[in-house]
Amino acid sequence: MKVALASDHAGYEEKERLKGVLMDLGVEFADLGTSSEASVDYPDYARKVAEQVADGKVDQGLLVCGSGTGMAISANKVPGVRAAVAWSEEIARLARQHNDANVLAIGARTTPPDDIPKIVRTFFTTDFEGGRHSSRVQKISDIERSSRG
Repeated sequence: MKVALASDHAGYEEKERLKGVLMDLGVEFADLGTSSEASVDYPDYARKVAEQVADGKVDQGLLVCGSGTGMAISANKVPGVRAAVAWSEEIARLARQHNDANVLAIGARTTPPDDIPKIVRTFFTTDFEGGRHSSRVQKISDIERSSRG
């Protein structure tokens, strides 16, 4: 599995720590920035990851910002991306199992630091269940297509 990884300034430190978690999982990753705690605009980094996922250059994405919300909103504007903000292992598991989320957004300022590695591990080791969830995920794609006109 290959993952695109990015953060804004608020998530930079946590993004750097999460590289070790990804390595422990045997996940190959591409770090798309940012490269410091200097202020940046989170939509720029969310877009980089989302486009890599949508284009099939990576299997999934990982975004880290202050709350996770801005990154998720931005990433979800790219067709084919299903980004979820997860603040617990259960949310991460359900996002994968039921929604086939392909991008995880984490809030570095809003999630207990000891929980973040557990959330990331859960997300990247959980599979989509399919079954009854498949038609629901298909409806997400249908909405996306119809809104593009």
